[in-house]
Amino acid sequence: MRAPLLLLLLALSACAARPAEVRVGFDASGVTSVKASGLADRAARRRVTADDPVRVASISKLVVALGVMRLAEAGKLDLDADVSTLLDWRLRNPAHPDVPITLRLLLSHRSSLTDSAGYIIPWGGSLQDWVANPKAWDVTAPGTRFAYTNLNFPVIASVIERATGERFDRVMTREVFGPLGLDACYNWSGCSDSALARAVVLYRASGDIALDDLKGARPGCPSASVPRCDLGAYRLGDNGAIFSPQGGMRISMRGLAAIGAMLLRNGDGFLKPESIALIATPAWVFDGANGDTSKGFYCQYGLAVTTLPTPRAGCADDLFGDGATWIGHAGEAYALRSGLWIDRASGRGIAFFASAVEDDSKGGSAFSREEERLARAGP
Repeated sequence: MRAPLLLLLLALSACAARPAEVRVGFDASGVTSVKASGLADRAARRRVTADDPVRVASISKLVVALGVMRLAEAGKLDLDADVSTLLDWRLRNPAHPDVPITLRLLLSHRSSLTDSAGYIIPWGGSLQDWVANPKAWDVTAPGTRFAYTNLNFPVIASVIERATGERFDRVMTREVFGPLGLDACYNWSGCSDSALARAVVLYRASGDIALDDLKGARPGCPSASVPRCDLGAYRLGDNGAIFSPQGGMRISMRGLAAIGAMLLRNGDGFLKPESIALIATPAWVFDGANGDTSKGFYCQYGLAVTTLPTPRAGCADDLFGDGATWIGHAGEAYALRSGLWIDRASGRGIAFFASAVEDDSKGGSAFSREEERLARAGP
């Protein structure tokens, strides 16, 4: 009896050490395939499923863009208006004080803001004070150069709050998650108790806990800088970083697939087809000198939507290697890699994440080995 028991223990140990991975294939009608392996919570020995919410990092930006477009269609936002009007203070690159900054520039990472001053504004801090730091700005004029910048999205969240008179998290629930029937949220605000109970704990490659070891308890404050806070005292628009619009969305891969299927259906009543076309059309294409590609990772970028691959020198963005054109967004944070991608020509898409990824994981492209493996895994 000892040998079978030992084999069982070894199998359980191997499962516990296996990083959580989920891959969901879909088409315009819905989910076509599901693959899930590893543990969502190693301490509880809970296996991961396609219904478990996880922090998907920068895919959050794409979903913010969907909210912006819904508000633009409703006449509450203007993509080309100076956002200073809504912020009620002057947002300007100090080297180019006469050039207005718009939502279109913020969404497409051409605002001339940078992450050199950081982008996680602590509870009690203000966006206005944060961008007064000269380090927050590039020397180039807004609209002239692409530089992927997380700080753009706290600015967008603050603009949304001022335009709607509501907190960013609540606007995203009303405008995006609710209409699409998704149990999803930013920094856990708005997710159901059952979603919190299924949270995917993020682990580093070493096995150390990186984030979201909730044990079923809702965080006392959406801002990670303090354990508890009084959201009732928060002044709308002061600090759009609280709910981490640049990376803090928690959503399941089945939920991401629902968003991708809507995109494949060209908006399907959620957004107008012309709004889908606008966010998906590259606002910037690398020409060899007009932007920072992050070592070939970004070479075509719309309004929070990446297009790949780009067949030119300096670009290494061929994630799929299949000759098709894919649009979507990647995510990377807390040792997680994620992706939401659609191929509109063939009507297919995938949503995936891999956890506990080594920081230096490298595939044949600018993407990690894990991303390439999941992207190329087939139906």
